[in-house]
Amino acid sequence: MFTSVTVSMLLVALSTSPIMVRANRGAAVANAEAEESIEVAFVGDIIMDKSVGVQIARNGVDYPFAKTKDFLSQADLTIGNLETSVSTRGKPEKKEFTYRSKPETLKGLVNAGFDVVNLANNHTLDYGMDALFDTMQHLQKEKIGHVGAGKNEAEAFAPYIKTIKGKRVAVIGLSHVLPNRQWFAGKDKPGLAHAYSYEPMLSYVKKAVEQSDITIAVMHWNLEYKDVPEAYAREMARKLIDNGVDAIVGSHSHSIMGVEFYKNAPIYYSVGNFVFTTSYNEKGREAMMVGLTFSKEGTKSRVIPVKITNGQPAPMDTGNKQRIIDKLNRISYEAVIDQSGQVTAKKKE
Repeated sequence: MFTSVTVSMLLVALSTSPIMVRANRGAAVANAEAEESIEVAFVGDIIMDKSVGVQIARNGVDYPFAKTKDFLSQADLTIGNLETSVSTRGKPEKKEFTYRSKPETLKGLVNAGFDVVNLANNHTLDYGMDALFDTMQHLQKEKIGHVGAGKNEAEAFAPYIKTIKGKRVAVIGLSHVLPNRQWFAGKDKPGLAHAYSYEPMLSYVKKAVEQSDITIAVMHWNLEYKDVPEAYAREMARKLIDNGVDAIVGSHSHSIMGVEFYKNAPIYYSVGNFVFTTSYNEKGREAMMVGLTFSKEGTKSRVIPVKITNGQPAPMDTGNKQRIIDKLNRISYEAVIDQSGQVTAKKKE
């Protein structure tokens, strides 16, 4: 029969045995690695107007993110492309589609865990400059960061920086899809950060890289409903990475595009829509969420295919998930996506 003293002696002996010491060390290393890794979640285009606005009015501000909140909220940093002005002011621009969401709809993004949104896209100025200023003010009030827009060029190109586990993570927002030059931010002119020329873009990118340990570029680019990126986008992605960007994630095309690795940095040319109005094209109803993991071992990433129904994205079932992964493997560049969604660079023979 063991006495309490005997049990205590056994526990001490076990804790100092070589096997237990190795196990403890292993657990400590695993915990340290977990603490050092930084998880970033990224999704595509978000609109809370038109048919999505109707669903929010019926079901509440959390409706659009009800089936994806678990993924969005677990990350250290969650990013999306806010493709709408958020205001009650302004007149619609003369263009085919214009979006203006109610300020209260931002509560849904807050509750889902969004940290920062990109405003450099072809819809944030749909209702003019006053509505853009309102959008930035409403985001600030809700403590959601924004990139890609500002009262001048320096502010529009400025990064959002968050310190995570001792590392400074910078996010920059850029658009190669704007209706006209009047939307471009200038030295003394409000507007959006454009990617139609390498300057001033690269100068601001270099500044962001100098201020941070990890830099992520959020791009609005390419043609709608296409499976592959434009030649300029592939060239621009390389330029950004050559100048220090660690990962690039894009949207605008309303379709999923392939993945590419350049200098071990992942390039997601388009993750498709996310919270979006009803699309009559099947590609517009298919999208993916991206998880990026930054650690000492490098950058890892994974995709979670989603289906958008009535403005609400939800992870796909097994069969459709595999269908999207198969498609990604066909249209990606030197990248492989396994059945779990893990994305790796293709091994060179």
